Amino acid sequence: MDRYARWNALLELLTESGRVSVEDAAARLDVSQATIRRDFDQLAQQQMINRTRGGAVANGVSYDLPLRYKTAKHSAEKQRIGTAAAALVAPGMVVGLNGGTTTTEVARALAVRPDLNTSADGAQLTVVTNALNIANELLVRSRMKVVVAGGVVRPQSFELVGPLGGALLREVTLDVALLGVDAIDVQLGAAAHHEGEASMNNLMVARAKRVVIIADSSKLGGHAFARICPVERVETLVTDSGADPAIVDGFRQAGVHVITA
Repeated sequence: MDRYARWNALLELLTESGRVSVEDAAARLDVSQATIRRDFDQLAQQQMINRTRGGAVANGVSYDLPLRYKTAKHSAEKQRIGTAAAALVAPGMVVGLNGGTTTTEVARALAVRPDLNTSADGAQLTVVTNALNIANELLVRSRMKVVVAGGVVRPQSFELVGPLGGALLREVTLDVALLGVDAIDVQLGAAAHHEGEASMNNLMVARAKRVVIIADSSKLGGHAFARICPVERVETLVTDSGADPAIVDGFRQAGVHVITA
């Protein structure tokens, strides 16, 4: 297990229990206590945790971990979801992408599709995003047009939020918005932990002909602080094969086309 995978595991342990000792963490991760002490010290320096004598406690922000600590969670499922969602994109489209680990996999899947970089009629894929890491994934593909909404960067997600980006999004039209979310529920709709991200995502929804929500099975049936859109606005949900069949059936009954990868 590499350092970032360990840090991710430690932060999740703290999210679950609020407190963990060096001995318990070392036993659960099967590493030395010295390694755990170094990890705790480094996480405390980054203000991700509070160090205590013999262990660590959560500092109240673990529900919204920085993107770089989330990559190991449900990674295989997210890669499959990313490939399935990218398959919904055709050459010449204007696509909206927000930030997050799952949409990063969508961007990577789009980047390696040769038909989106070159086509017989010269159609060019345009990607509109408010996430710096998504733009970075795509910038190496010279045939793609990448449009980045302005705003203030959230270090947790690399997303740009605020009125500057909103001004741009109000002036564009998207063929499809491919949106990662923190939670989606049949009754509560799609939502994000941060109200600024939810507001930007809501603007993408308003400017899109089609809305596709991209969420691994852990996000289904959950709730988060700020709503992005009601489920009635969602055309398609792309999730993984581990999704609860009852929850999936609920989305289908609500008129949402569900793709499991």
